[in-house]
Amino acid sequence: MAPNYPGARQNENLDGMAVHRFRYFFKRFEKLAGSSGILPTIRKNKLYYLLIPFFITAEFIALWKLVRKIKPDVVHAHWLIPQGFVAAIVKKLTGTPFVVTAHGSDVFGLRGNIFRLCKIFSINNADRITVVSSVIKKAASEMSNSIIEPIILPMGVDSTRFSITNKDDSIRRRYDAKGPLLLFVGRLSEVKGIRYLLEAMPAVISKEPETKLLIIGSGEEEDTLKELNTSLELERNVFFVGSIPNSDLPQFYRAADIFVGPSIQAKGGDTEGFGLTFVEAGMSGCVLIGSNVGGIPDIIQDGRTGFLIEEKDTTAIAAKILEIINQREDWPEIRNRTRIELVNNFSLKTIAKEYSDLLSLVCEKSNTIGHPA
Repeated sequence: MAPNYPGARQNENLDGMAVHRFRYFFKRFEKLAGSSGILPTIRKNKLYYLLIPFFITAEFIALWKLVRKIKPDVVHAHWLIPQGFVAAIVKKLTGTPFVVTAHGSDVFGLRGNIFRLCKIFSINNADRITVVSSVIKKAASEMSNSIIEPIILPMGVDSTRFSITNKDDSIRRRYDAKGPLLLFVGRLSEVKGIRYLLEAMPAVISKEPETKLLIIGSGEEEDTLKELNTSLELERNVFFVGSIPNSDLPQFYRAADIFVGPSIQAKGGDTEGFGLTFVEAGMSGCVLIGSNVGGIPDIIQDGRTGFLIEEKDTTAIAAKILEIINQREDWPEIRNRTRIELVNNFSLKTIAKEYSDLLSLVCEKSNTIGHPA
């Protein structure tokens, strides 16, 4: 079950999974989800705050009806609010157990007493709590008095799709990448810290003129970042690719030499909850550079499966990129070591098995106790 957005079908089947999208306002204004996410949307246009009561009410009604209709063994809610909050209320009414997964923005963002109470309500009523990184586990544990300890279970990555094999030169030829090729993939927002990567590029190019950077994604800071790119006179070396289908991502990862994720802790406290693109890039053979914030250190072991730098430090970003470029002979060893570690810890098969076991455990417990759903 998910919110509706312009152009989406209310009901469809995706790879054998029935999808139900609930309506919460007039169609043309149903833009809280489906593109850049709820938080970036309301930050960009404060009027969307007015839709939140409609959104939560509609989500509650839709979930309550769906639970009564299909009588699920368990509800898996992603994000503490609003999904976890709504699932907790439905549990009170129907007895249907739920697992809630915290991804980061729901823990670090949306501050204030009301939001905090909603988060605590979600955690305290959940049958199990999962989080995608150790930093979120710490924050979630400190937030409530729940006797259930959060379990670290990140989202998995298909290691067969994101792999070192099947490299081709089409991407490099398209952008005339004769030298080192850098890559960023993600939402173009404050928390991703892309401006610091752009500001680091002149120093990199002064030493390695043929270096190219591809920026994949879109978001609320896109226009600002493009203006910065122009003012730094980087158009020959830095290219904004825009949003691309997920099916096209593997070829970009395989084409790149170095993946750079200069994430930061944003003004409102939001930060990188996990960093799935680091896993995808590392499995695909990129040497990883990431900021030492949020859940990134769960993925990058500094000096072993990539390199960590301090946030907002353009000098450090440039220096680390140049250091890695000058150690080309070490790339094969770093790539192989990184892929092995990431496949062992974050492969879709591994994570799916752990979630399957967890959901089965909740169902068994519920069936033993019994619930009126």
